[in-house]
Amino acid sequence: MVKSNRSRLAFGALGSVWLTVAAAMQASAGESFFTHIHAEKAMANVTVSPGRAGPIDITIELEMADEHPLKAKAVSVTLSSTKAGIKAQRLSATNTGDNVWHVKASLPVRGRWMLRLGVLISDTEKVDVEAPILVK
Repeated sequence: MVKSNRSRLAFGALGSVWLTVAAAMQASAGESFFTHIHAEKAMANVTVSPGRAGPIDITIELEMADEHPLKAKAVSVTLSSTKAGIKAQRLSATNTGDNVWHVKASLPVRGRWMLRLGVLISDTEKVDVEAPILVK
């Protein structure tokens, strides 16, 4: 009887460890990718969610160099992966309020992508910033 209880405890402990590992793997599969991009006149906090291949949402928070909100007239997002042979695709972001911009896209493959933002500050002033992103 004691041996049977020990086996049950050992099996229960292993099952508990497996569930914890499985939950951690699911959580990491849904993780977002965050990057901070800056230029002389503008900065952007960019979140790609989820940070894996497939349909994604990109959220962009714009700031001036002094970290005050940056009001832009328009924002475009360009995504490319030269290693995968995928040419640049340019998308227009939508202002969702409070200097936050949003765009939906699809990244067909994992790997290193270039994300470029075109921020139209006024009719005559535009800032371009870019950074690599890692897609799992």
